[in-house]
Amino acid sequence: MALGMHIKDAKGRVLVIDDEPEVRKIVHLALEKNGYDVVEAEDGEKAIEAIRSGDNPLLTDVIICDVRMPKINGVEAVAFFREQFPSVPIIVLTGYPDMQLATSFIKQGVMEYLVKPVEKEKLVESVDKAMAVRGSGGDAFST
Repeated sequence: MALGMHIKDAKGRVLVIDDEPEVRKIVHLALEKNGYDVVEAEDGEKAIEAIRSGDNPLLTDVIICDVRMPKINGVEAVAFFREQFPSVPIIVLTGYPDMQLATSFIKQGVMEYLVKPVEKEKLVESVDKAMAVRGSGGDAFST
């Protein structure tokens, strides 16, 4: 979290999980520029370690997760986060569009299924929407 801003000054904390360093960097910069504190993980295993380490996991406001990753993939990571942290909104960001998988994720409570490359504005808008749901304690399915 060395590059992130201090959490109390941020709009919220976003955990970005993607095995591609360049994708993490682009997402990190876009969100940080829009006032978010960003924590990165290169795969599901590292993300689970990050969310369980030192900090209170409830300080993670939104999770952005890739699908195809080594070790613990996005499908497994999303299932874990939905079970352990059901109030934390999840956005799936993948380079491999799959309508069946997208439908499955939405049924599991994933807020958004975005396909790379995604416009920075759309990404920030999705995170803002997820933060609003998180902040209101509302239902992720209400729009």
